[in-house]
Amino acid sequence: MPTLAAALFACALLPLPRLAAQEAPSPSGPPPSSNAAPEQEPTDVGDLQTLKVTANLVNVYFSARDKGGFITNLKKTDCNIAENKVDQPIKNFTQEKNLPLTIGILLDTSGSQQNVLPLEQESGARFLKEVLTPKDEAFLISFDINTTLLADYTNSAREIKRAMDKATINTGTGSGSVTGNGAARGTLLYDAVYLAAHDKLRQEAGRKILVMLTDGGDQGSQYKIKDAIEAAQKANAIVYVILIADGGMFGTFGSYGAAEMRRLASETGGRVIDVGNSGRKLEDAFDQIQDELRTQYLLSYTPLNPKTDGTYRKLDLTCGKGYNIQARKGYYALGDSVNND
Repeated sequence: MPTLAAALFACALLPLPRLAAQEAPSPSGPPPSSNAAPEQEPTDVGDLQTLKVTANLVNVYFSARDKGGFITNLKKTDCNIAENKVDQPIKNFTQEKNLPLTIGILLDTSGSQQNVLPLEQESGARFLKEVLTPKDEAFLISFDINTTLLADYTNSAREIKRAMDKATINTGTGSGSVTGNGAARGTLLYDAVYLAAHDKLRQEAGRKILVMLTDGGDQGSQYKIKDAIEAAQKANAIVYVILIADGGMFGTFGSYGAAEMRRLASETGGRVIDVGNSGRKLEDAFDQIQDELRTQYLLSYTPLNPKTDGTYRKLDLTCGKGYNIQARKGYYALGDSVNND
């Protein structure tokens, strides 16, 4: 299967582009196998982080909050993690500030975003300018009746901004379907999440997040919500969903996929932030995500069940009473992937 970058680049050269997702197996079948590199374990060296190859290490990035805000003074002895209800011995516990960060921005360019796209472009560019450091990388994908890689990996916030500013609304009016079936499809949200996680992030080490700006509605994706969640979990990517929509003719459309968006975010350790069509709330949402990234912890352990049988293992993380822990809900025990990274 060609890479997402190659497939999407090829799309630009064809009158009727084909999605990379169309070359993948049916959504009801098993996800494609990964040829990712071995698991990598972060090891403290002063204020820096180096990467050490190891095996069967499960990494869990998380944040902790109480009524007063984020908790920044947790210790290993404060937390407990269980895998399928079996407590696991914690091996490493650090507060993450220096490990490289990979950010995927997923931008909804369907018709429901007509009047809010300029807000998304402005606030998204500011977010990347404030977050990205020379060791971080970001990429940008838009999704509507197509999925399009607008900017590949770069640590230049200015380059992402240029690509973001070129994004335009695409409703497919008069163009027919990219599948040749006559009617144009709507919003390939789940396809965009799957491709970003599976084709882009799964091969990457370190912290990985997807920030999606959308009204939450999906129409026409080949992949389902469960496929998108599974791909993100296997990439150990945290998904943040910023719900934003035009308050006009699409005013009620945002609620259509709100439950699915909460599920997608919760299962991967992220969350949903509803901003309506307010530019101020949108900037606040990006600020909240920044705060979480600055206060994340990394907990790692070697599973007591060493089998790499591909099964889903449920995770339960607690760090004392009264703390709200935001972490992924599970992982897949795959021997040939970095899904635990």
